[in-house]
Amino acid sequence: MRIKRLLLLFALPLLVASCTSYKNVPYLQNPEVVNDLEKNLPLYDAEIMPKDLLSITVNTTDPQAAAPFNLTVQTPMNAALTNVNTTTQPTLQQYLVNNEGEIDFPVIGRLKVGGLTKNEAENLLRGKLKDYLKEVPIVTVRMSNYKISVLGEVTRPGSFTISNEKVNVLEALAMAGDMTIYGVRDNVKLIREDAVGKREIINLNLNNAGIVTSPYYYMRQNDILYVTPNKTKAKNSDIGNSTTLWFSATSILVSIASLLATILR
Repeated sequence: MRIKRLLLLFALPLLVASCTSYKNVPYLQNPEVVNDLEKNLPLYDAEIMPKDLLSITVNTTDPQAAAPFNLTVQTPMNAALTNVNTTTQPTLQQYLVNNEGEIDFPVIGRLKVGGLTKNEAENLLRGKLKDYLKEVPIVTVRMSNYKISVLGEVTRPGSFTISNEKVNVLEALAMAGDMTIYGVRDNVKLIREDAVGKREIINLNLNNAGIVTSPYYYMRQNDILYVTPNKTKAKNSDIGNSTTLWFSATSILVSIASLLATILR
């Protein structure tokens, strides 16, 4: 009977530790927080930022009338692949947003697009083009360099280009192969820079389902997501380094002892 009690006493801390560890692993542990919300969450739409590279096309039933607004540039082809002299192929001109949030659009001139969503920028261009075209054109604005980075305790850290200008924190982790078991779910750091160059670091708790209602749930272009390692990973790292040093020191001592034994014979 005493042996059973001793085994129970030894097993109890292990059970408590395993339950505590498990609580730190699942994402979105309290979905009722979100499901009980009465208000509708607004749809996310990315805003244009300085240094964004925009692809803008203007289409009408008269291609000749729209041609001045669809400038092309010559891009070199790879001569090594074609085994012929280098030639050029026209591609659509892209527009880099400057630090003031402006682009230099053909015919119209400088346009302030920084801080606007894609739809707002398209509406702005349609309004400006009324003076030059007989019909209302179809204007399409796309961000060509929308990218994010995921670092730290994930399977495949790196930078990722987003084609639809919309990605949330969980999707970003999925692109990076999800967190490792050593990643801290309740203290993920989001590094963000705004349109005026101000940087901030936001702590995100992915165990809490309320993250999906957070203004930081959707990532902006050039955001960096950093997953911090937990204490277990840090301890394992220390143990690995300590073990290496211990074996090195032991090897040196054995070598010295063998040398002394040889000399004193």
